[in-house]
Amino acid sequence: MARRRKGLDVHGWIVLDKPLDMTSTQAVSAVRRIFNAKKAGHAGTLDPLASGLLPIALGEATKTVPFAVEGEKIYRFTVKWGERTDTLDAEGEIVATSDVRPDRAAIEAALAGFVGDIEQVPPVYSAIKVDGERAYDLARDGEAVELEARRVHVSALSLMDCPSPDMAVLEMRCGKGVYVRSLARDLAFALGTEGHVAALRRIRVGRFDEAESTRLDVLEEMAHKGAASEALLPVQTALDDIPALAVTEEEAFQLKQGRPIVLLPRQAQELKTQRRPLSIAGRDCSFSALAVCKDQAVAIGDARAGKFQPWRVFNLTP
Repeated sequence: MARRRKGLDVHGWIVLDKPLDMTSTQAVSAVRRIFNAKKAGHAGTLDPLASGLLPIALGEATKTVPFAVEGEKIYRFTVKWGERTDTLDAEGEIVATSDVRPDRAAIEAALAGFVGDIEQVPPVYSAIKVDGERAYDLARDGEAVELEARRVHVSALSLMDCPSPDMAVLEMRCGKGVYVRSLARDLAFALGTEGHVAALRRIRVGRFDEAESTRLDVLEEMAHKGAASEALLPVQTALDDIPALAVTEEEAFQLKQGRPIVLLPRQAQELKTQRRPLSIAGRDCSFSALAVCKDQAVAIGDARAGKFQPWRVFNLTP
């Protein structure tokens, strides 16, 4: 007999403003403990030396994590010129130096080469697996690690400030898989110098932004007052990329049993007009929609041939 998971059935999203020196796993554990939730997960790892948005899914919201992970991210980061570290951030040992300090004009001229689809070699201190081992474990053991370049997408890259000759503050909007540390390394190289990330903050993940975020200490204070649930966002918050389909209670009952429902011609046409290419975790979601009953998520399914077939059902009670 399977062991029952301890905790409460808590469902929704917490947009945590993760502090420095905390791992993403530690952040998830802290939020899960505050809510005494049975299940929790996050939408995209944030390094301990980075602060900012870490969307944390509780309960049935964990079923929507792949949609959040696919969303665009916005990072604001500071590059320190003249020093490259082995980890490409402020935590590492300096391995190369340069006296070159690029000016604002040179930096802005170089940014265009890092927008669009680019080839990027991840940092050796990363979680990428090499022959079954994490790259950072191999690097820490003194082994030479060679990682292949990956194609990633950067939508926008802007210079925000040059507070000193040694520093530049940039903002980047990108898809998943982009390493800010690698971009800082490559930008420095393009400018004829060395560089590493001195500070990093994530300010947006998909449709989650800073305005919705909550600090851990504030969340704990709310919990002491019995008001932590006020910080929860609905399960369907991460599903803005797919259209919504309003269903009746009877149709919701069918969908929760995994059975398809017949679409009205008007519904089928509306969903068709909102269709766009979309791939989530390797699955074609171009035909997908979210069935909703009385503002509550019922199921994600595909609308084809006049029917709506559920493939992900949410076990939520009204």
